[in-house]
Amino acid sequence: MNSNINKQSAEKTKQQLESVFVSPMRSYTLTALDYYDQLISAQMDAARAYSDMAIAQARTWLDVKDADSFKKAMDSQQKTASEFLERVKGDTEKVTSISQSFAQDSQKQAEETTKKAVETAKQ
Repeated sequence: MNSNINKQSAEKTKQQLESVFVSPMRSYTLTALDYYDQLISAQMDAARAYSDMAIAQARTWLDVKDADSFKKAMDSQQKTASEFLERVKGDTEKVTSISQSFAQDSQKQAEETTKKAVETAKQ
């Protein structure tokens, strides 16, 4: 009889630990991994785009041979600078959005975990 009570107590403790600690940590870890995956992906896309712009500009300047090609290179430089600024703005907004989503998800999970812990403590 005493052994059965100990098993029930151990099982209840295990369920409480799962509910209050393990499950929330697993959930948070998945959220964090998704966040870092999205963030790194956005950064890699941005780095590739910036590299492509720089290489294209270098090639444009290598083609300068006279005043006309110099003017074309200058026009290209201005266009690229404008595109670069737009790209930076878009990338900044994307990273901000990803970060805000992560913060909201983390806060929601923290609130749920706190609620579960309070409910478990009442049992």
